[in-house]
Amino acid sequence: MNKTLKSILLVVGLVLLIYGVYTVFAPEASLSIGSLDITTQDNTNSYIMIGLGLASILISFIGGKYLN
Repeated sequence: MNKTLKSILLVVGLVLLIYGVYTVFAPEASLSIGSLDITTQDNTNSYIMIGLGLASILISFIGGKYLN
């Protein structure tokens, strides 16, 4: 596998992984009425981003060993 492609996959994987983890912990919507605080969050897209990031990182490492 080309060294440039490995680097691109690694950087894209890290960005997707960091973005996915950030969106898991950042609340999407919140409502505050007096002392009542309501927050809702759907983490489906966050888990997909984390999975794609991990897959991209693994491909960049494994692809370098087996596809040379």
